[in-house]
Amino acid sequence: MSEREPAVLRDGAAEQPARAASESPAPATRPAKREAASVFVVGFWKRLAAAVIDFFIVVPVALVITLIVSAIAGVHLPPSNLHLLDIDLWIDLVLATDPALVMGLVLFVGIGLTYLLVAHIVLGRTLGMRVLKMKIIDVYGDSPSPGRCVARCAGYMMGVATIFLGFLWMGFDSEKRGVHDWIAGTYVIRA
Repeated sequence: MSEREPAVLRDGAAEQPARAASESPAPATRPAKREAASVFVVGFWKRLAAAVIDFFIVVPVALVITLIVSAIAGVHLPPSNLHLLDIDLWIDLVLATDPALVMGLVLFVGIGLTYLLVAHIVLGRTLGMRVLKMKIIDVYGDSPSPGRCVARCAGYMMGVATIFLGFLWMGFDSEKRGVHDWIAGTYVIRA
């Protein structure tokens, strides 16, 4: 079996390489094989807390950038005298494809995904994960590659597209992995 194969998939016989008949047995001073490190996968509630921290980091930045871009582009957001918590207003704006709303949503999603992608590639975790002492690893125990990070961000969009069921999956999965983790082949563990 390959050395890069996950330790979970190895069986005891495959770990010991077959010795040729001409080889002598290993001396008693040979160091023992290194045991796999124990990892503790983080569950739904702790990951939700990290996501809330990330949300409060991304939203102010995205709001400032959206206001700057709307001023430059001349697209005005809804006036402040509208009731922002009125669901009917937001449904009407979405159905009318209000340019300000579409621009704001695209910017928010773009800024959020950029934050996630850069944080995953550079740090191996977001700032919320860092605060709560978590990190992302791939199935081999290494930091995820940029390709896995891109797949993970695509998985985030799939999780949102399924009305957040992709994220709720973590609460019911035996390995505590969401759809984005399954797509990218990653785990979130205690750091």
